[in-house]
Amino acid sequence: MASAPAQQPTLTVEQTRVVLSEVIQAFAAPENTARMEEARESACNDMGKMLQLVLPVATQIQQEVIKAYGFNNEGEGVLKFARLVKMYETQDPEIAAMSVKLKSLLLPPLSTPPIGGAIPAS
Repeated sequence: MASAPAQQPTLTVEQTRVVLSEVIQAFAAPENTARMEEARESACNDMGKMLQLVLPVATQIQQEVIKAYGFNNEGEGVLKFARLVKMYETQDPEIAAMSVKLKSLLLPPLSTPPIGGAIPAS
């Protein structure tokens, strides 16, 4: 007889705020800051390398926090947590703000070419 699939953790808005705050704090820890910086430097702003090098480190950092709240210790747990945060973003401005902060920690700053200065006019 097959066992039932693991139940997805259900967090309240308040619990989600706490977990999200802990995740952000985990990224601020000196050892995790160093891990992320090393991965970013190795990726050299190449988006493909960012996905190969930075994303796994970021996923591990999040997993270390969210596993204490019932999310599985694989990438699937991070995705389920992200969906939960996304669901609460529209209901709670504090979660929305923390989500933006977390995304800024994960994604590299985008460099955009200067407007009108990239190609000389003919």
